[in-house]
Amino acid sequence: MAQTSLIIETLKSCLKENNLTYVDVAKALDLSEASVKRIFAEQNISLQRLDIVCRMLNLEICDLTRRAEKQHEEIKELTEEQEANFVKQPKLLFIAYMLLNDFDFSAIIENYKIEELEAVQLLAHLDRIKFIDLLPGNRIKLLTSRNFRWRKNGVIERLFNQHIRKEFFQSNFTKSDECMKFSGAMLSRSSMLIIHNKIKKLILEFNELAKQDANLPYKERLGCSLVGAIRPWEFSLFAQYRK
Repeated sequence: MAQTSLIIETLKSCLKENNLTYVDVAKALDLSEASVKRIFAEQNISLQRLDIVCRMLNLEICDLTRRAEKQHEEIKELTEEQEANFVKQPKLLFIAYMLLNDFDFSAIIENYKIEELEAVQLLAHLDRIKFIDLLPGNRIKLLTSRNFRWRKNGVIERLFNQHIRKEFFQSNFTKSDECMKFSGAMLSRSSMLIIHNKIKKLILEFNELAKQDANLPYKERLGCSLVGAIRPWEFSLFAQYRK
């Protein structure tokens, strides 16, 4: 990622962390909200304006650049070899998944069948591959970026396709806390792209809510999964009649 893009993305993250919006930035810069959106979209901000926004965040520009460089070093995805190792060691994959979902060490060993010594060994493994920093007292700092993802068509995604998807759809989705909607229609390519973007936004919102709920006690949270999908597809029973 280019340095300018990295700094702008870091700046947007800082604004979000401080519950500041483009409206707040517009007031500070004495600009319209549309102008601020254009500045961020075009990634074209003067040093003077950058300094003003940084002061809103109680940061120096050098603090922002250091944070941007740190984010650049964060893990966005694992190597093929690392993912294969995760699949060979299901407990390692489990621990990594729980950490990505904001569980701490004590919550994992308290609520799951993993002994403390084994959990420490698994954390040490994740520390060695720079997935986490293992701190004193078994405290954990994730080294993954906010947009961390499993490799496209990698072994973990294939694991999902082979097993998890099958288990997930075994439900009839009739309970009060379950929901599945299906709709089929004829859409243009442009309309399909609009739905693509809406699915992406829904997944982002799902992840943000998970981050917010991470502070709740374990017993107040449920393991949940959300699947959003769209693709050109026609039921085979109907497709056979196509000319």
